[in-house]
Amino acid sequence: MNKIYKLFLPVLFLSFCISSANAKLFGAQSFFLDNGLQVIVVPNHKAPIVKQMVWYKAGAVDEEMGKGGSAHLLEHLMFRGTDKIKGNRFNSILEENGADSNAFTSLDYTAYHQSLDISKLELAMALEADRMQNLKISPEDFELERSIVFQERKQVIENNPASPFVESFRRLLWQEHPYGRPVSGTSEEIKNLTIDDVNAFYQRYYAPNNAILVLSGDIDVATAKRLAKKYYGEVKKRDIGKRVAFPKINNNMKASLKMELPQINAERVTRTYVAPSYNTDKDAVYNLAVFSKYLGEGETSELYKALVLDRKLALSVSADYDFTDRSYGQFSISALPAQGISAQELNQAIDEEISKAVNKLNIDKVSETKNKMLAGLVYLQDNPFEAAAIVGGMAAIGMNVDDIENHADNIRKVTYQDVKDAAKKMLSSSAQINGVLSPKGGN
Repeated sequence: MNKIYKLFLPVLFLSFCISSANAKLFGAQSFFLDNGLQVIVVPNHKAPIVKQMVWYKAGAVDEEMGKGGSAHLLEHLMFRGTDKIKGNRFNSILEENGADSNAFTSLDYTAYHQSLDISKLELAMALEADRMQNLKISPEDFELERSIVFQERKQVIENNPASPFVESFRRLLWQEHPYGRPVSGTSEEIKNLTIDDVNAFYQRYYAPNNAILVLSGDIDVATAKRLAKKYYGEVKKRDIGKRVAFPKINNNMKASLKMELPQINAERVTRTYVAPSYNTDKDAVYNLAVFSKYLGEGETSELYKALVLDRKLALSVSADYDFTDRSYGQFSISALPAQGISAQELNQAIDEEISKAVNKLNIDKVSETKNKMLAGLVYLQDNPFEAAAIVGGMAAIGMNVDDIENHADNIRKVTYQDVKDAAKKMLSSSAQINGVLSPKGGN
């Protein structure tokens, strides 16, 4: 329970879009309660099931300096009860009623979710609304969960042989930006957290006017309005104060990180650019999404064909573009060198092939790429649980429902010149870091 992860929503979301022009992606509809809670309904009546997700627009970036891990520790403590539901009964009650319940924390948001039969939805809503306003943290529960979070940090993150490289890479890339912090907090920060720290985070950010309720499945808007008002309508709004101000990244920053670590069994290279996000340049994200697909997503991409199949310099290579962030996005390229190929040789070849790929962009190639992106959403539309995650994650970083629903049409509008211009701008005018992680001793 309570895994830390950053949802890879862009990869999933950009891979599947509706093929017919002007069609809506999920048919989602949105409304607000008087207390500021946004409710998004994604109807799907193919089975009597529903997913409830409550997204709080607060994550690790909202923590005070030195209080790293507050958001994640609070996520754990949210399962420790209220005056009505004591101890760990929250999950027990849901399990007794055939429901799955879990949560996750990211840099930008925290989400709580239940998958269940539609007949049990009111139970889940009552439980979730209760802990939105009535969480009780005892000293015993706090010490227990802080110890669990500390051990998670040790076992899941610090025992990962690549962890020192990954965390150093992020700090170097993001400079003074809070995106350089680990979601878990550092071990020292976790040890020094207090009940007051976590309570302060809860009281400030866990408010209906800072949350999104997503109901996806066998439910209509009229029923959703009635139930949302019944269970969440009386939760009082709170002043969350001024949101964290994100510092500007120095676009001239070019850095390299080389690290040798034990237990690493193969050399790997990675490159990341600070790129536009939906919140920093809404129009650019569609152009870069197409470029990412064309350049390095899948075995028909330009980098894979050139470096793995033709030149045989890499065992694998891929590109990934993440635009679902409250601040900047990031565009990454990762590769494993083939036997006998150095990281320097592979990086040089990546530069060469990126340049070739940009120069080869034309109407036909962009059209082909867009068609791949626009191919098939049938199974995703059939799955209300995945729909809830996609819609909620997009909305939590500030995307409005219209933009989520019209995503396919926005991709269609992209021209090959749009893609070329966006790619050239990012490659030449963005902060970037090149990383090489090698086995210690060159083994």
